[in-house]
Amino acid sequence: MESAPSPTSSTITLHINGEKHTLSVDHRTTLLDALRERLDLTGTKKGCDHGQCGACTVLIDGRRAVSCLQLAVAAEGREITTIEGLADGERLHPVQQAFLDLDGFQCGYCTPGQICSAVAMIEEHAAGWPSAATEDVRPEAGPPPLTAEEIRERMSGNLCRCGAYVSIVQAVARAAESAGQDGAERTTTGEEAAA
Repeated sequence: MESAPSPTSSTITLHINGEKHTLSVDHRTTLLDALRERLDLTGTKKGCDHGQCGACTVLIDGRRAVSCLQLAVAAEGREITTIEGLADGERLHPVQQAFLDLDGFQCGYCTPGQICSAVAMIEEHAAGWPSAATEDVRPEAGPPPLTAEEIRERMSGNLCRCGAYVSIVQAVARAAESAGQDGAERTTTGEEAAA
């Protein structure tokens, strides 16, 4: 006698932007598809669907993740923040405001992923996480100066096909400054970031 086949779908509860959403999903459903197709949270974009462009970046437990490579069932019980959940009512998140003020976008398709990535990147930097561009990676050295080179390296997982990188770097630098990070006086902004 053969055993019954194991189920291929589950009912899960996702915690997204402070709200709980219960839905039945196929085990192969990505978090990206659950967000866009099942929950109508279309701010998160599907770019390459291979984890290479960053357009689908969301925050999971405060850390950035490409949602096209994350299974929805694996995100159950974790705190998910999408671009729709960053603003505080009508008040934009400082990263969103900086992108708007400094034209950190052109067509806007990659912008939600860029912004989510920048929010987490600023936190990573403030926590002292080094990047491949960090010269002194010793923990006691603290956060490195957030130069244009550091920002470019830390944001390198997010592609902008329009080429708005100069403005993106400026926007991230301004948002990091407004976050009041240690070493903000060393943060590169304006024309220095454009160089």
